[in-house]
Amino acid sequence: MTTPDDDRIADVTDLEERLSRPTPEVVAAMGRLEGDLLILGVSGKIGPTLARMARRADAAAGRARRIVGVARFSNPELRTQLESYGIETIACDLLDRRPWAALPEVPNILYLPAMKFGSSGREATTWAVNAYMACLACERFPAARFAAYSTGNVYPLTPAGRGGSHETDPLGPVGEYAMSCLARERLFHFFSETRGTRVALLRLNYAHELRYGIMVDLAQKILAEQPVDVTMGYFNAVWQGDSNAMTLRALEHAASPPRVFNLAGPEELSVRRVAEQLGRRLGKSVALVGEESPDALLSNGHAAYPLLGSPAIPPEQMLRWIADWTVRGGATHGKPTHFQTRNGKF
Repeated sequence: MTTPDDDRIADVTDLEERLSRPTPEVVAAMGRLEGDLLILGVSGKIGPTLARMARRADAAAGRARRIVGVARFSNPELRTQLESYGIETIACDLLDRRPWAALPEVPNILYLPAMKFGSSGREATTWAVNAYMACLACERFPAARFAAYSTGNVYPLTPAGRGGSHETDPLGPVGEYAMSCLARERLFHFFSETRGTRVALLRLNYAHELRYGIMVDLAQKILAEQPVDVTMGYFNAVWQGDSNAMTLRALEHAASPPRVFNLAGPEELSVRRVAEQLGRRLGKSVALVGEESPDALLSNGHAAYPLLGSPAIPPEQMLRWIADWTVRGGATHGKPTHFQTRNGKF
């Protein structure tokens, strides 16, 4: 495991090795899990390291299960990389009903497809990806066990300082993206209630690594000497390696009716304080604009920790890694989180 004084991740190869490194608990969970694994939407930000962690955990547990990743694979290099890790790949458009029949029969599914960025102006496609596709998956695999990603955006903004929204709190999605994600949850609930499909719904908020995350957004702005708006003044952060581990462990807890988990870091982080810390590490002065609103998009992840594990990488470690990576000109995914958005328009 990473030690607290390990302040540098050398390169993308090192980063992806860490993000896909299974914990002993993940190895044990995958050792208990029976049957093959299908990963839908494997080519996104999270899928490649999640798939690799599953494969590494299987190897450590002495398992030789079939792991199959499905996506359009617009980047053929990613498909080659996944196959080099021992992950089978299938290229298809999951919005097309026809390819679903040819997908292999499996008892375990990681459901990752989602559309957030560019959803404004493409509302129909957003609803198709975030809701209709869930219907196709549940119709094709009614007897499967799903760990399915949702988002903390299904909650309303919540007052800062109260620990964030809990899984049992009333939902209040703002904007078409968030509403379409709630529709996805409702459809998983419907198929779970009517066909007994076992589901773990994972409300993720916000996964971080060195190429993506709120701290990456802040570091990029500060390095470019751009102002940082603190109106959305607070956020959650969880290291993607930790959320990957929690996701794989969630398969054991899929249930009918669905079990809901918040995947979030334990702290409410201040945009102002994180920006100031990043500025010191980047050697840049920080221009802050706006004033903190009394509420923010915040999730409380503590209920998940006894079953899925607590995050091992604290925010301070993420901040040090991200600052060092940014100074060195490390690669990013080029996809800002838009965490400061308060009207739900992404």
